[in-house]
Amino acid sequence: MYNHENQYRCTIVRGKSQSEMDDLLPLYAKIIDSICPCDVKNFKSAFDNAIRPFLKAKEKDRKDPTQKTLDNHRTENAGTLFGMYYTADDGKVYVSKRTLKFLSDSDTPAFFKDICYKMQFPNECQKWQYLKDRIYNKINVRQFPFLLKVMLLAKSNNITLTSREIGYYILNSLDVLQGIANPLEVYDAIITDRNNSIERDIIVPDKERSYNWQHIMEQINLLEFANLVIIDKDEVSLNPNETRVIELFAKEYNRKPIFDVYSYDLSTVSDRKQFFSEWEEYFSALSDKEKLFDTTAEALGVTIEVSGEEASEHGQTSTVEIGDEGERYVYEYEKRRVSAFNFRLAGKVVHLGKTRGLGYDIQSVVAETGDNAEFVKYIEVKATKRVTAPDLTKSDWIDTLNITRNEWVAAQQWGRSYSIYRVYFIRNAVVMFVFTDIAQKCSDNVITAVPMTYRIDFNNNAVDREIRELAGGVVDV
Repeated sequence: MYNHENQYRCTIVRGKSQSEMDDLLPLYAKIIDSICPCDVKNFKSAFDNAIRPFLKAKEKDRKDPTQKTLDNHRTENAGTLFGMYYTADDGKVYVSKRTLKFLSDSDTPAFFKDICYKMQFPNECQKWQYLKDRIYNKINVRQFPFLLKVMLLAKSNNITLTSREIGYYILNSLDVLQGIANPLEVYDAIITDRNNSIERDIIVPDKERSYNWQHIMEQINLLEFANLVIIDKDEVSLNPNETRVIELFAKEYNRKPIFDVYSYDLSTVSDRKQFFSEWEEYFSALSDKEKLFDTTAEALGVTIEVSGEEASEHGQTSTVEIGDEGERYVYEYEKRRVSAFNFRLAGKVVHLGKTRGLGYDIQSVVAETGDNAEFVKYIEVKATKRVTAPDLTKSDWIDTLNITRNEWVAAQQWGRSYSIYRVYFIRNAVVMFVFTDIAQKCSDNVITAVPMTYRIDFNNNAVDREIRELAGGVVDV
């Protein structure tokens, strides 16, 4: 039977503030993708050298970050908490599939959904002495599916839980962490205490309240990064726009951790080394549900209206396909902007995203006072999704995006007539950054463009072997 008085402090790796998380993720991804694969020693030095200037810019006195700070970003945040890379059997460090997916879709909430789905206790996030204690206390739970199940029960009764309740009755509860409690009895205990005006607290003798509650808020924050919950002061509510994913999590509340720590004999150093290596490879890999975690603009509370001919093409729907969201938003924005300047020019705004090889998504017009009002402008749209708004006032702020060869050629060809619209879908709002004359900015070192792929042209002299599969089998020609 569930006893909420059985309390146990189960920590995760300490993260950063919400805005820092949203900013650091693309920075980590860019660095890791640019230096991997490489051996462990080179990875450490290359990562530290790449991130040092950005961390230095954050400091008021512009002092170099300490080695401890560098290690924290490289190993604890990018590695242990985010699972952005892993070390293979050949001794080299590789970019994780989770990182590659993020570089491809710029979907920060989806990145954190995958992390939350795979997060469990016990795990490799703690040092050996902590892991040993978790095993001794028979900790064995996927805490986020369990928590979301309890929150769904509360929601069905029009109850919103507080972070205090989530912490005391769930994330710091030994019975929950051992996997022997069920969501209904946990919910009943919360309501019983509410009805009796009893407020529970986590108390560790001789420790500050921040020590007692830090690990709770860090876990709840991960769910908010994933866009699954909304934190409003002390209240934590489910995001009504992410019901499908929340229910997907909650259905697995009683499923034991996917990675079975208890199948390992951790009595020797070599056994523990194997465990840590296999956990790293497991956690850095995408879950089997990753395709269901894509975040729509609607899930962030943003509705993209589709009007005119575009609406008829989509069957009069008010929403659009997830891959088109950024383009549709900019297209509608440009139509409104141009129409406000001169309604007869609105027809010159054309959505060309489905036309391959152009190097831009939207053709518009300048629509500004002067002789160039009707000049054509070419727009390439790059959208990303995150919970918080980017802050250009931060000196260390950075973002990264990928463009194709055709887009780069178009940027060079059209110069100031070519713009990239960087669209940020954030919670309940959209922020858009516009920058033009990309090629010139690159020449002036205002932006950095790094070639990411190689084209190999070859003829018959380069072919060493030809293999054909015929009806009678495989033939080595």
